Amino acid sequence: MKLLITKKFDDEKMKMIEDLGYEIVFMEDRKLQNTPEVNSVDVAYVYYYTSRLDYSQMKNLKFLQLASVGFDHIPKDVFVENNIYLSNNNGGYSVPIAEFAVMNVLNIYKNSKKFFKNQDESLWKVDMSLLELVGKRAGILGTGGIGMETAKRLKAFGVEVWGVNTSGRDVEYFDKCFKSEDMDIIFKECDIVIAVMPSTKETEGMINRDKFEMMKEGSVFMNLGRGNLVNLDDLEEYAPKFRGIALDVFDKEPLSKERSLWNVENLIITPHNSWVSDRNNDRLFENVYRNLKAFIETGKPEKYVDIKRGY
Repeated sequence: MKLLITKKFDDEKMKMIEDLGYEIVFMEDRKLQNTPEVNSVDVAYVYYYTSRLDYSQMKNLKFLQLASVGFDHIPKDVFVENNIYLSNNNGGYSVPIAEFAVMNVLNIYKNSKKFFKNQDESLWKVDMSLLELVGKRAGILGTGGIGMETAKRLKAFGVEVWGVNTSGRDVEYFDKCFKSEDMDIIFKECDIVIAVMPSTKETEGMINRDKFEMMKEGSVFMNLGRGNLVNLDDLEEYAPKFRGIALDVFDKEPLSKERSLWNVENLIITPHNSWVSDRNNDRLFENVYRNLKAFIETGKPEKYVDIKRGY
């Protein structure tokens, strides 16, 4: 069975993949293109430049493994029509993103941005407006791997954690969970709202002025999910009501230098950086290897996304 790989793991890991029974076809990620050899593969693990391939030409392709969590760039109609399995790196970035969420909450509650600015100006100035996390209530939109890891860490600070998922099912580390259709209670009752939901037709632009109007004065809003979840114009309009805002993802990236968001004083902007970690490659290989092993043994990967649902 032919396997396209666009970014190699170390020699030991590559040998483990070969030992599963794959004939590896390698093409460097940044040089990726459709060639007769690429078009002949049965399975592909594409690291970054997934949109460079025309998957309709890959008539033998049965399974595509991504290194990313998001798959907005994949031609979903081609995959559905040809019954191609699609797996993402689900859970691979949950821990670093969860740590990033906690960092942002602490930075906002402890006014770190002001202290860093004072330090740059050699200014000794005591700030009496710092807050504690203990006793606060956080609402997390999305109770998958990222949501769970975030909830787990916030609980250690004495935070009550509510969550939102499709069915309202109970999830570990969450004190309460609500159905998506009932999510307004999160915006009304929580001191901190963190969005980590996937991008679907239902979630696009979902967080807008209606939601911001509901939120508490002095609350915190954060988006670490998908950029198109949030109407940024509405968020900028309502920015003064928040103690702080943190955005790591945007509908168009990189964020244009012309956007006035850069000048919003209580906003922390980071360049889609929350996923970065020194342990990412190990977690990525575990996911890739597990799915490749299952596919060659059973004809389908261990974990794959529901393309029609969007996650």
